[in-house]
Amino acid sequence: MRENPDTTRALLVEDDPNIVDLIRSNLSVRGFDTVVCGEGERALRLLETESPDIVLLDLMLPDADGMEICRRIRERSSVAVIVVSARGGERDKVTALNMGADDYMTKPFSVEELLARITATLRRTRSTAPAEPATLIISAGDVVIDLARQQVTVAGEAVHLTPTEFALLRELALNRGKLLTHAHLLRRVWGSGYQTETEYLRVYIRRLRAKLGDDAAQLILTAPRAGYRFAPD
Repeated sequence: MRENPDTTRALLVEDDPNIVDLIRSNLSVRGFDTVVCGEGERALRLLETESPDIVLLDLMLPDADGMEICRRIRERSSVAVIVVSARGGERDKVTALNMGADDYMTKPFSVEELLARITATLRRTRSTAPAEPATLIISAGDVVIDLARQQVTVAGEAVHLTPTEFALLRELALNRGKLLTHAHLLRRVWGSGYQTETEYLRVYIRRLRAKLGDDAAQLILTAPRAGYRFAPD
């Protein structure tokens, strides 16, 4: 259980002691409380008992497939998830994002980059909402986006979006009818340094469309090789 709710808690799911020591020591000096485990099934239990703010997940675990653990984490929680893996192929990255990961880092990595990505991911996924514009409700067909409550409904039914999915939909909807480039969306939603991570955008646009229903392809429009736009009124 958490003794200090103001402390940022990381759940590090990793069985390599050298990487555990490296990450834990660097997080500790920055005020993080780090819980470590080397098994996927135990990580799922710790997700419930420790209430972490972020999960750092290795894919190569002794007792489970890391991709499956990622999927099961996302089923249970909107917690920030960064996959940290030696598997550097684009297929692995896309699969992890499809399973609900917010970010993907390939070993070996620099501690500075890891810390920057943790900071960017927490900024995006924490529940504190940014200052909202005057228009708090955006409607498009059956889709209603409540910016103040960070809630979305389709035909009156609530749709669960992760914080990253909502941040992407919010950016599109607030710029209704305007073409937003890949670099703009990546910078605004993921943060500086992500402008070339176009596969992140493809995966999350696909996830949004799947959740928003049959008309989502007409709601979130693709401009080939340029970007995306939210359908105008």
